[in-house]
Amino acid sequence: MKSLKKVVSIASSVALLAVSMMSVTGCDDRQELIIYNWGEYIAEDTIAKFEAAYPQYKVIYRTFETNETMYPNLDNTYDVIIPSEYMVCRLINEERIQPLDMSLLPNVQQYMDPMFNDLQYAQDKSLSDEVLDYAIPYLYCTVGLVYDANRIEVPEGTTDPEVIWDVVFNSENEGVVGVYDSMRESIGVALNYLGYSINTMDEDELQEALDLLIAQKADLNPTYGVDNLKDKMASGELAASIAWSGDHIVMLDRLEELGNEDIDLQFVLPEGSNYSVDMMCVPTNAQNYEGAHAFINFMYEPDVALENCEYVGYSTPNMAARDMLDPEVANNVYYYPTAEIFATLEVYYTSSEIEARYTEIWNTVRASA
Repeated sequence: MKSLKKVVSIASSVALLAVSMMSVTGCDDRQELIIYNWGEYIAEDTIAKFEAAYPQYKVIYRTFETNETMYPNLDNTYDVIIPSEYMVCRLINEERIQPLDMSLLPNVQQYMDPMFNDLQYAQDKSLSDEVLDYAIPYLYCTVGLVYDANRIEVPEGTTDPEVIWDVVFNSENEGVVGVYDSMRESIGVALNYLGYSINTMDEDELQEALDLLIAQKADLNPTYGVDNLKDKMASGELAASIAWSGDHIVMLDRLEELGNEDIDLQFVLPEGSNYSVDMMCVPTNAQNYEGAHAFINFMYEPDVALENCEYVGYSTPNMAARDMLDPEVANNVYYYPTAEIFATLEVYYTSSEIEARYTEIWNTVRASA
């Protein structure tokens, strides 16, 4: 149970932080290392362990909820940021992140699953081929539906997006549906439900998605959020929600903590949905290039990667860590899709035109009555 893990990890954090601080005499003259990551997206004692292993660094840790809320803050100084692959592509195009020195990342070279060399990260192949020069996979996931099988019926074995996503657009489920307050995920679900690419720029298709999302808001009164949706699903306040695959694992942990045996949370992945890779990058304005590489390399220590994978719930690109996972998790094709399943999914593409139009759509939805 994660509640027990947290007690242990908090004690470990205190002990490790004390060890780290003992190495500092007089005033704290450690170099600052500023990390900018998603909320609830790192094990509780990872930072303390890093500072113990690298006593010359003092970590300043900050969080964001979505790629879009992160982006406006990049004029601030960060040494490592962890956006998703489509935002990485945007940042490469805008020269907001800098190439990595692979000679400083031996763990990445040894343990990263070679599958990530072959994934498509951008519509433009030349850009896609550049991504791993700038960014290292941290964790990855798919976008699907989490639902309480005791309250919501989804035909067993279906991968039909129209059938699966009907749950979050059907007015019969008013008041019990969760929707990510995240532009690409929510618009992508609408497009996938309608049978369109999650990257379409066809105006008729986008208008259909806009109309659908406005109707969803009016007819279902969905709960918008990100991290809050996990607790609401585990408590039974919601019966279904759009979810990243990793969030399903976290929900199951929280369900166990609550001891609620009346809830049966299942996860299903529709064809044509999204796979997403969150990646560690070094911004162009970073002040601690060497420390940033030390942190990225540390995150690829197998035991560290395993701890973060198990705590966060998302899938690890670290082969050694995956080999240590519970086989029930490691062999689940929703968490670790086969090449054949990956071929049915899409990443989010990025361009100034896509960002502008999708932002306009999402702002219109959120402002609608």
